[in-house]
Amino acid sequence: MSDKKNNVILEEYENEFLYKKSKTNLNIKFNRIAFIFFVLLIISTIYSIQLLHLGSLKKTTNNLKPLITKKNYRADIIDRNGNYLVKTVDSINVGIQPIKVIDKKHLLLMLNHIYENKNLSRIKEKLNQDKFFYLEKNVRPKRYEELMMLGDKSISSEASLIRLYPQDNLFSHIIGQIDNDNNGISGLEKFFDKKLKEIDEPLKLTVDADIQFLIREELLRFQKIFGAKGSAAILMNVNNGEILSMVSLPDFNLNKRETINDVNYINRITKGTYELGSVFKTFTVASGINEGLIEPDTEFLDSKKSIRCGKNHNIDEYDNEMPADLTVEQILIKSGNIGSVRIVRKIGIEKHKSFLKTIGILDKIDFDISEVGNPQPIDWHEGCKLETIAFGHGITTTILQLAKGYSIITNGGYDIKPTLIINNLEKKSERKKVLKNDVSKKMRSILRKVVTEGTAKLANVDGYQVGGKTGTAEQVNNSIYSNIKINTLASIFPTENPKYVLVVMLESTKNNKEYIYEYRDGSGFKLKGSPRNTAGWTSVEAAGKIIDKIGPILATKYIEN
Repeated sequence: MSDKKNNVILEEYENEFLYKKSKTNLNIKFNRIAFIFFVLLIISTIYSIQLLHLGSLKKTTNNLKPLITKKNYRADIIDRNGNYLVKTVDSINVGIQPIKVIDKKHLLLMLNHIYENKNLSRIKEKLNQDKFFYLEKNVRPKRYEELMMLGDKSISSEASLIRLYPQDNLFSHIIGQIDNDNNGISGLEKFFDKKLKEIDEPLKLTVDADIQFLIREELLRFQKIFGAKGSAAILMNVNNGEILSMVSLPDFNLNKRETINDVNYINRITKGTYELGSVFKTFTVASGINEGLIEPDTEFLDSKKSIRCGKNHNIDEYDNEMPADLTVEQILIKSGNIGSVRIVRKIGIEKHKSFLKTIGILDKIDFDISEVGNPQPIDWHEGCKLETIAFGHGITTTILQLAKGYSIITNGGYDIKPTLIINNLEKKSERKKVLKNDVSKKMRSILRKVVTEGTAKLANVDGYQVGGKTGTAEQVNNSIYSNIKINTLASIFPTENPKYVLVVMLESTKNNKEYIYEYRDGSGFKLKGSPRNTAGWTSVEAAGKIIDKIGPILATKYIEN
């Protein structure tokens, strides 16, 4: 009995024991879970706080980027088709104020981590001075964020502006340069300095980047072929003065922001003033027709090869084979000196002077950039001034003004204002007529024959009805004529209804014995080597190749309705 009782007690004890043991395990498990949950909660909270901290820090860092204000704002510049010629980009400069640095060694260590593989000895040297210095200009966004994350009070940033020129050299003389204070110092950057800081929309130009590129490439090529010191070309609408291309070589890369002091980098289109030679004979003939004194078929008979002018001056014919009897038309086609002198003597000083002034040759031109040359003043009563001016000697002007003059005498006699800026064009009926009605029609016919029969045959590009006049002049150095040639072709096309004037000038050219000329008369004839160092064999050839390249673009892109 007692054994059984004991067994029962033991059994009950064991059950009680087991029950208590089970309860204790549940408590332990619950406590462990609660503890683990608590730990995870703490970790999660810390992680969340850290994320919020980093997020706010990043946001703060982003907000640290200064905004470009109107003070240093500058509008973009685009061509007539919307291509960017100048682009303004926001940027940041980062600098250090040494007196605010707490731990220089630590700062250098952090900078060394950011600027890997960079010698920081110069920065270390500057840190030992009290003067503020720029750590880096035009900082990339990622680098800027890394520097600001350092949290060093000595590091500060300021808004900056980058003026980018995507076309590099292509429009250097037109666009011009700015200084370190964001002020224009040349070209359009200077002339429209105030406007570029005020307008919200890009400044839109009349130029065409594609045409500019093609003309520049051809100029570079022929400058090399004929060993020219410099060259220039301008393409302009004869009816409204819009300039589609204006190239002067040598040029320069605007992105390098170099100071240009070499006079050879002058803008040869607008700033350089030249004696341009026989291209002025066109003005002499046009002046006589405008005065009603001559017609294209007016004859000048028995012309000498040399005539006396003044007390001690002789004027000679450039070609001994020049016929003695020529019409006005033939004088221009064959580029006769004596015939031109005989025409201008019929016109007289006052009338011819007035004509040249009317077409914009004599006075400084009003233009869209500041780099504009001033033609030399003329004493019309000195020696043989009237006679030499008849064939382009003793008178200077710019290539821009030459282009304007050719436009007026071929566009119906209407005055134009050359421009680089897209404007609301004046209505045709509001244009100012400055020449008589029949001048342009007669001059266009003669200029066309100069190309088909005369000295500019190499520019007779099939399908474009090119007309023009050559000019070969000797450059004047210290009032003495030198052997340096200024070779020019002033052309218009199409002559039936002119739309464009193209002037091409090559300066200080040389003969090329290896160059192959391909005649445009349909014969397939080729000539090796330039026979003479004249415009007819240099600038005319370059102009013909330029029209070959740009003609299809003009014919398709700028069709007039």
